[in-house]
Amino acid sequence: MSTTPPPQPPGSSPYPGSPPGPDGTPWGAPLGPPPRKSRLGLILGIVGGVVALGVVGAGVLVWIGVKSDAGFPEAEYRLTLPQKVLDGKYELLGDLSGTDGQAIEEEADGDWDARDTKPVVGRYSPGGDQARGTLVISGMYGRFRNTGLARDSMMKGAAGGDGAELAVEPRDFRPAGSDTTVTCEVLVQTQAGTEVTLPVCGWVDGNTGASIAGITADAITRKPADVDLGAAAETALKIRDEIRKPIG
Repeated sequence: MSTTPPPQPPGSSPYPGSPPGPDGTPWGAPLGPPPRKSRLGLILGIVGGVVALGVVGAGVLVWIGVKSDAGFPEAEYRLTLPQKVLDGKYELLGDLSGTDGQAIEEEADGDWDARDTKPVVGRYSPGGDQARGTLVISGMYGRFRNTGLARDSMMKGAAGGDGAELAVEPRDFRPAGSDTTVTCEVLVQTQAGTEVTLPVCGWVDGNTGASIAGITADAITRKPADVDLGAAAETALKIRDEIRKPIG
């Protein structure tokens, strides 16, 4: 078993209050003994980068518009963080809404194209086992207009995260029966000389907007071109259906 500790995530969060590492300790704190499999150690070591990307993705929902109340929809929906998502396969590991989510809310406060915003940031893993992967949901709910522009900005913000490189250009998806468009792209992060493939999807509607980023066990062996973005979009929409709830 290797005695080399897991590598640290590239860069740091662009917002105050950097997200915790995989074990809940701040980055820079001792992470303890490395996992038995160095590959999983690498995956877990980059989870902090995924969280940072998720925060960036939600934060760029903020953009400059025209100072007017015209065009804002009524607040009818909110985002939640249920204990389980994707038919119960992923369990909530941590609700970061009160820490990293505050940076999103502060960024949106007073913005002319976002009203009454509240952040939602959560980290999930299959069966609650982060060694099997991590899924980060990062977003806001409130009242939004110019949703297409916001969604495009979200994806550009994720691609501009520290240590990230856009490997597959953003594509829009609207599966049959869906009432919203989801944009998906593939990013690559280089960690200790190894490239990690990271699909990211996001949506923005009149009341909710979020980015979904996930690390899986094959993240360092899968080629960006092999990622099924259509399937990723369907997963994002399924998560949207599970976490988007009527107000009241």
